[in-house]
Amino acid sequence: MSTPHNPATAAPAFCAGIQYFGEAWPDFAKYAARAAIAPNRAAIEAVDDQAAYQTLLGADALRYVTLQMCGSKGSGHPGGFASSAEAHAALMMLGHTNIVTEVGHHAPGFYSSMFLDGSLAEMGIHTMQDMMTRFREKHGLLGHLSGAIPGLLAPAGPLGQGQHFAMAGALLHRDKLFPVTIGDGGMGEPYVLNAMMHFHTAYPDVTNFLPVLIWNGYSQEHHSMVSLHTNEQMIAYWKGHGFEDVILVNAKDFDDSTQSGEYVDSTRFSFKQRLAFTKAVLQGVERAAKSALGGKLTAFIIKQLKGSGVHTVGAKSHNLYPADTLDAAHIVEGLQRRALPAAAWQIVRENFERAGGGPAVKTVVTEFEMKLPALSLKMQEFAKTEKAVPSTAMGALVAQVGQQDKRFVVTNADGNEASGMKNINDALKIRHPTEDALYNQMPSGQVYEPLNEDACAGLASALALFGSRALWLSYESFAINGWPIVQTVSQAMAELRRKTPSVVCMFTAGALEQGRNGWTHQRPEIENYFAAMMRNGNGYTLFPCDANSIQAAYEYATNSVNKSMVIVASKSPLPVYQTRAEARDAVQKGAATIYESKSGNKGTVVFAVTGDMVMLPVFAAKDKLEADGFRVRIVAVVNPRQLYRASDVAWDTVAQPDNGFLADEPFNAMFDGDVLLAVSGGPSAPLEPVLLRSRAPRRDTICWKRGETTASPNELMDFNGITVDAMVSRAKALVKQ
Repeated sequence: MSTPHNPATAAPAFCAGIQYFGEAWPDFAKYAARAAIAPNRAAIEAVDDQAAYQTLLGADALRYVTLQMCGSKGSGHPGGFASSAEAHAALMMLGHTNIVTEVGHHAPGFYSSMFLDGSLAEMGIHTMQDMMTRFREKHGLLGHLSGAIPGLLAPAGPLGQGQHFAMAGALLHRDKLFPVTIGDGGMGEPYVLNAMMHFHTAYPDVTNFLPVLIWNGYSQEHHSMVSLHTNEQMIAYWKGHGFEDVILVNAKDFDDSTQSGEYVDSTRFSFKQRLAFTKAVLQGVERAAKSALGGKLTAFIIKQLKGSGVHTVGAKSHNLYPADTLDAAHIVEGLQRRALPAAAWQIVRENFERAGGGPAVKTVVTEFEMKLPALSLKMQEFAKTEKAVPSTAMGALVAQVGQQDKRFVVTNADGNEASGMKNINDALKIRHPTEDALYNQMPSGQVYEPLNEDACAGLASALALFGSRALWLSYESFAINGWPIVQTVSQAMAELRRKTPSVVCMFTAGALEQGRNGWTHQRPEIENYFAAMMRNGNGYTLFPCDANSIQAAYEYATNSVNKSMVIVASKSPLPVYQTRAEARDAVQKGAATIYESKSGNKGTVVFAVTGDMVMLPVFAAKDKLEADGFRVRIVAVVNPRQLYRASDVAWDTVAQPDNGFLADEPFNAMFDGDVLLAVSGGPSAPLEPVLLRSRAPRRDTICWKRGETTASPNELMDFNGITVDAMVSRAKALVKQ
């Protein structure tokens, strides 16, 4: 049994910095004599009056810490989380602590939860004063959720991402519940429910994720787009996306304070009605959790006014500004209304640190490395005398990974067969409720194919963050639709305190192969995005030059940890330039010479090339230049991140750092010449490290400009000036300079 608490007890040490304490609540001695979650328990034993009372204590503690922390910096977002406080506290009291969120603006509330359960002690935050000092500061509690914060499972920034983490967690840990809080302000992002609907169709037996809609009527600066929905319409909206059980608890049903409007602030009710509302939330969450864990796709909705219980309500509660300081009257009034008696803080601490079996930093699934099956990949050796399809060569390795790791998932929106990777479907099968051998469909397949790049990127990157292997395959042109979540997860991986498989992506059917489809399928500009991320420290873009090279690239990416690995390659039969051993060496070093003239007296022209198909005009230009007496060296730039100078990249700021940058001597041996032509079938940014370091006195780029409808790759390259004649004339002109 825990020790009874006296309402007059001095505040515990972690409360240092709390500015206001309140009087004991009615019946405090009766319902808060000891923590409702008993020692050595992970949840309350029953949803009774004591549990409801202490859930409300937890909700107000969360509100108080959130508001004072934000007020300390006149910055941050307290309003949205405030309307979720009863639901969040109920999840904690019921022992469901693997909570993620779609709402980055709920970060202060999630930090408050991690403070109250003791998790933030892991990063040196022990008191309320520490919370205020470290909030929104470097190496502290950043404005939106991050992978670096102890006890928090996933990042949250752009709207529409959180459900992927919940679904990934549910898929990997079938015995645990993964609630995900979703704001109605984010309901304007249609792929939130769409993604869950497709996932449920593909994985109908995985229902242990629980969307928790925080329906408060407002978005960031205005009413939410669903603010006029009736309760019946909202329930129908969720049921229309496959949810069998939709549980809605509406604060207005408990209002005895005569508030107007459909959305009300439960903290304005009488104490009796506050308890009644909280108990209803607790009962609703308990029912929802049992339903979700019991095999029904379930959603829980808490409906109360945004900003309930903090300094103001509605969209005006969303964000604090410099004038919203701790000595501002409205902030003071908000804190004083939420002030708890000193003894209540210890009750909340004991409940929260016991919930789920211990502080989140010690218990949630992402605080542990997932054991992965060992891989033994058999690579095919293509001879330099033959042609081979790079994407198909990689597909054979992908199939082996899936056969050896049954948790491995491949995601693709546009079809593997269209990308020359039917061998993946043959081996792993498309996950689909309609079994059809002709289309490689079966309900237990490992290839996940929603026609939505966000859903593809979301599940693959979430699985990687949660510790499992995955691969996102896409047309390069469409990848931009899903890339933001990969960037978010990549940043989270840079901060993690544990190893996890890298996010691995492969983008095929590049622009040069898509002439007849026109410019809708010709958008390699995303490679500039990838290139910018190479400076982050854990971002890599790989440009294998042939079928041996792509196998080495995929092996390298799959065996890496805490990184973002992008492979860009073609689906056409192309020449082989490297042996398998040479390919592995090139991926590690960053580049390799794949051709060099034996003679030539008019000067040395060096081609630094990213890509595979673009090698065709480069080799044709080589023939013409050699015929005119030039010496030519062709260097395949396979892993340009390794060609930067160490000072160019934030490599030493990330988890699992890699400082294997190519030294000057081997770099110069490849790229020294009279002229350097940096050539790409895409944009030039990935070649920046070569242009920065090259000692060649004359340099230029030949690269992508824009898309057009053409009959062939050659015509498209001609439109962009990526031609044999352009390369030859530019090289000669530079030599003459």
